Amino acid sequence: MKETLFFVHPDIHHAETLPSEFYTRDDVFEALKEVVFRTSWHWFGPDQSVLPAGDNVCPVVLLPGFLNEPLLFVRQPDNQVQCLSNVCTHRGNLLVDEVCKLRQLVCGYHGRRFDLDGTFKSMPEFQGVVGFPRPCDDLKKHPTAFWGGHRFIGLNPSFELSGLMHILEERIGFMPAEQFVHRPLSDATYEVDAHWALYCDNYLEGFHIPFVHASLNEAVDYDQYETILFEHGSLQVGYARGDSDVFDLPVNHINFGSKVSAYYFWLFPNLMLNFYPWGLSVNVVEPISKTKTRIQFKSYVYDATKTNLGAGADLDLVEKEDEAVVASVQQGIQSTGYQTGRFSPTQEKGVHQFHWLLSQALMREK
Repeated sequence: MKETLFFVHPDIHHAETLPSEFYTRDDVFEALKEVVFRTSWHWFGPDQSVLPAGDNVCPVVLLPGFLNEPLLFVRQPDNQVQCLSNVCTHRGNLLVDEVCKLRQLVCGYHGRRFDLDGTFKSMPEFQGVVGFPRPCDDLKKHPTAFWGGHRFIGLNPSFELSGLMHILEERIGFMPAEQFVHRPLSDATYEVDAHWALYCDNYLEGFHIPFVHASLNEAVDYDQYETILFEHGSLQVGYARGDSDVFDLPVNHINFGSKVSAYYFWLFPNLMLNFYPWGLSVNVVEPISKTKTRIQFKSYVYDATKTNLGAGADLDLVEKEDEAVVASVQQGIQSTGYQTGRFSPTQEKGVHQFHWLLSQALMREK
């Protein structure tokens, strides 16, 4: 990558945003695959969504068209689900190509065999090979974390999920997230003509709400809007103007007595967990190119009677309003009239943290 120091000052009062070339250069877009996405955690949802009952192996591709990382979910004899590499350690052939039930994993190229936990088992015609098998002949196991029945997978994570887990438990732990019901009819896929990081920039602040989202601004009290940072992530708290769309918070809750209508959690670099009184909307931001991004929406419902109320009412409208402004920014950053900007210390703490994390990742890469 061409030598450029993408420095972001750790103090928001002194910091400038990432420059426009961060979003427009091909080499930067490619570098982010390795230094950000391969070193982060990725959401996969409840186990039943990736591994149907009755089967014990399910191949998936993480961020197809971008990372293209072949993974394999395998149900072990003790009913626990592990995430393994779906690539044979002999010559790199894909091991499994469909959801099915297997007693062992057998490569269809040269017959190398693995136990269901990924341990190398046997290989024909390898008599006399010195120093074989080695630990690297086992399938790679990817670390797994859980919250509320949802599974997170790390390829080679450079940070722990303890910060996210702690604040999720603190703010949402009173809700029975394991009992939320996936509602496929409410799922949606959107594509926006903009860099994936610009989409995240927009999500990470409520600064634009009065200017972009008329209906959301009627539901959320902008003057109380709050951003809380944690390790590799942030939480935005939306407080309601009325009473019909708020969480029923327990007495010992940190926000007890406040009219909270939404908790917007973000995990670096591309995961959004949006909790409303009706349940959870998960948004996964998937890079396609440096000018196009796919966003996957998945809904998990707790109380269907509240889906048309408050901050969580018309998510499709809010999404389209966000897409329009982000696409406009995508055009603007290509102008010679813009290079970099400054952060609002009161409203853009989440954006600043995001830019700082990105700059740190790129500087480590050098």
